[in-house]
Amino acid sequence: MNTTVARLTARGLFGRRRVLILLAVPVLLLGVALLTRGSDLDRLDLVHKILGTLALGTLVPVIGLVVGTGVIATEIEDGSIVYLLAKPLPRWKIITTKLAVAVGSTWLLSAVPMYVAGLILYGTGGRVALGYTVGALASGAAYSAVFLLLGVLTRHAVIAGLAYALIWESLIGGYVSGAQTLSIQQWGLSLTESIVTEGAVIAPVELPTALCLLVVVVLGATAYASVKLAGLTLGSEE
Repeated sequence: MNTTVARLTARGLFGRRRVLILLAVPVLLLGVALLTRGSDLDRLDLVHKILGTLALGTLVPVIGLVVGTGVIATEIEDGSIVYLLAKPLPRWKIITTKLAVAVGSTWLLSAVPMYVAGLILYGTGGRVALGYTVGALASGAAYSAVFLLLGVLTRHAVIAGLAYALIWESLIGGYVSGAQTLSIQQWGLSLTESIVTEGAVIAPVELPTALCLLVVVVLGATAYASVKLAGLTLGSEE
């Protein structure tokens, strides 16, 4: 990991109007948790819907998309990546550094608010808050890697990422049994299910399978992004 690249990446990620979108997501989650805390609905069912369907199913991929593409796609689009590529740095080190920033930011903006929201809604009972937080950590890392790869592959990374998150993850991956095995959201939910001891968290993917796929996706996306970045030349428009 290169500290200079990490510092510049973090500055670029949080120094623009993008930060307003990033902060809006955890604020929304915590706001929903506070507003529904005293409702007459079943508390356990409520926490599963908010942390599972809303947070893990929607907010985590949105954060991963904005952060994962934001750490590199903008630099490639405006051409400023050439200054970084001109440095005597291995391309894999650039990618892994940017991925570290992306994963850390995604965790900070999704997993931490997830845990706080879980405590607000249900306390520490049944390890519910902990379970969903671990699920957010795992899926957040995978989303960051996948969306960073998209940022290297295409100038339309945000559109491609939204299509993946909304169509594949939310629609196909949420309801088609065969496709659920290839859903990052379901892999995170599998880890949640293995930790929560209260209430029904139904994950269609077995834990060993989910863990293996998470590792394969993170390592594979990182390696492929490094290869594609290495193929860029200083005058390239790709």
